[in-house]
Amino acid sequence: MQRSRWGWGYEGQLDALSGAVKRASQFFGQLQSAMPVADADLELPTPRTPIPAALSAFADASPLTRARFTWGKSYTDRVRGFYGDYSIAPDFVVQPTNDEQVHQVLDVCDRLQLAVIPFGGGSSVTGGVEARPSARQRGAVTMDLSRLDQLLEVDSVSLTARIQAGIFGPALEKQLATHGLTLRHFPQSFEFSTLGGWIVTRAGGHFATVYTHIDELVQSVRMLTPQGLLETPHLPASGAGPDGNRLICGSEGTFGVVLDAWMRVRPRPRFRAGASVHFKDYWQAVAATRAIAQSGLFPANCRLLDMREAFLNQVAADGSSVLVLGFESADHSMEAGLARALEITRDFGGVCPKGPSLREGEGGERGDDSGEQWRASFLSGPYLQDAMIQAGILADTFETACTWQAFPALYEGVTQAVQAALTEVCGGGVISCRFTHVYPDGPAPYFTFLGKAKRGGELEQWLAIKNAASEALGKFGGTITHHHAVGRMHKAGYAKECPPLLAESLRAVKQRLDPHGIMNPGVLLPGE
Repeated sequence: MQRSRWGWGYEGQLDALSGAVKRASQFFGQLQSAMPVADADLELPTPRTPIPAALSAFADASPLTRARFTWGKSYTDRVRGFYGDYSIAPDFVVQPTNDEQVHQVLDVCDRLQLAVIPFGGGSSVTGGVEARPSARQRGAVTMDLSRLDQLLEVDSVSLTARIQAGIFGPALEKQLATHGLTLRHFPQSFEFSTLGGWIVTRAGGHFATVYTHIDELVQSVRMLTPQGLLETPHLPASGAGPDGNRLICGSEGTFGVVLDAWMRVRPRPRFRAGASVHFKDYWQAVAATRAIAQSGLFPANCRLLDMREAFLNQVAADGSSVLVLGFESADHSMEAGLARALEITRDFGGVCPKGPSLREGEGGERGDDSGEQWRASFLSGPYLQDAMIQAGILADTFETACTWQAFPALYEGVTQAVQAALTEVCGGGVISCRFTHVYPDGPAPYFTFLGKAKRGGELEQWLAIKNAASEALGKFGGTITHHHAVGRMHKAGYAKECPPLLAESLRAVKQRLDPHGIMNPGVLLPGE
């Protein structure tokens, strides 16, 4: 199957989502559907620089390749691709197959003053993979890392594995499965994102508690910078100074290119227990979720859907908020953990209509019907955004994290601000919220908003709503991003969060590792 040039996954996937589009459409009345610009009608800028001879064996400057590596997968990226805007296409794309070729690219581009944009699965939703050279650079080269896609070593005694950075999620899990292991990191972008991308964006994954970010699963990393190789120690833990891994995690390609990493893996789970708990009162549901997060039970799944989120995902149609719970282990039954969690929910008025679901054995994540429906909706979400764009619906998400104390005011404040913006620029709309992850000290709320798009004016509509959301997050004590990285989209918000002295320190690191500023210029660093 062919990857979509402008959208999320494979071409031809949108027809299966017609029912979801119809459910969303009922809020907006008559919509104006459209089709994307055809590949044959694309117009790309002339490359600013030819492919250097030293890189010609693994480089490509064909128009369609340049187009496929122009944008990430944010709403604005997809809208631009939908309308055929590839005005910032890279001058050419390199596809290295080994470390030496990565080194060649950095050496040549550093000498010729060409920006280098590392590109894994291209699933960035924050403008993190755009080929935008600085004023002092002669052009921009996108580095496709997808051919660095192998499981290199497995230490089954220590439960670690050395894995190349360009491997996509499904291939990673397939290769680990032959050893009876799993990384157990499933972001929503899992199908079309890579290990290296997860590391440099500090991606959030499968676990709703404890191992919420990829950081917790990284043991050591090898990153190639324009000044040489940076390799962190291959150890389970160390108290020797600041953690080098933490410098690389979240660096977003601004310091160098991640080649591979030793990752903490685990036996594949065999015992699962799950349930979906319905609440008539949302704030009682929030209180129950907080109690579970602070109980020490540490469920793998603890995702609370408010009434609008539950309705849009066909989890509940009666106005209930729904808490989706899941426990798992490779070693022992999780029945007792789930039973205690359900006791806690009953204390807050929660009802489990279908009862708990217990499973043993390999294969599947199945739970009760509503839990299954939520999981299906979660995985189809990125595809659904493509269908919404085609149908004329403005649909996007943003996420944050805050303390439990701050959450009530943040929820009300953000919801009101975004609803007002939707009314102003779309004539109305819907905003919903779910918790993707929960901590003892606070939740990670993830908001979805829908409005009627104005053909040709989608980017202006989106910007007004995004600005309202970002301002409200700062005002009510939330972070600008919990797991979607900074990129270009969140730089202004990150500049407000990042202490000035830390920002100066990060720029100093950038200067030492990348003195000519060729690595992903304009991303992440405040003031750059």
